[in-house]
Amino acid sequence: MAGAVESRLAELGLTLPAVVPPLASYQPAVRSGVYVYTSGQLPMVDGKLAVTGKVGAEVTPDEAKELARTCALNALAAVKSVAGDLDRIKRVVKVVGFVASASDFTGQPAVINGASELLGEVLGDKGVHARSAVGVAVLPLDAPVEVEVQVELVEA
Repeated sequence: MAGAVESRLAELGLTLPAVVPPLASYQPAVRSGVYVYTSGQLPMVDGKLAVTGKVGAEVTPDEAKELARTCALNALAAVKSVAGDLDRIKRVVKVVGFVASASDFTGQPAVINGASELLGEVLGDKGVHARSAVGVAVLPLDAPVEVEVQVELVEA
């Protein structure tokens, strides 16, 4: 039986994906006490990047915002892999988003809003968080966006 968070995902027409396997020597998420830290999540769908390139060049800001939503969904899957149940999320503490940006692109916050808004839609007040949105020259696999999430869990 799906919990409240996964039921909310279904109401939004979303399905929690399988955890994206690591691309190198790391874990998708680790738990330390009541906190879960995800590794940077790329906008992988069925094991592939749907889009590559720089935001503001090959990728539009609107496309990148949607990709950031995908990153956040992948982060929730990584959280579930170590927490066991997304209903254990007490709150999202911090989101860090990286945007592979064309040299003149300055709209990183609007891109990472895709991740922040998804977390709010799915978790309500528990999804409100601190955040950084950083422009970078390049990301792994030429991904346009990467998002990492830190959550606090309700103690078992």
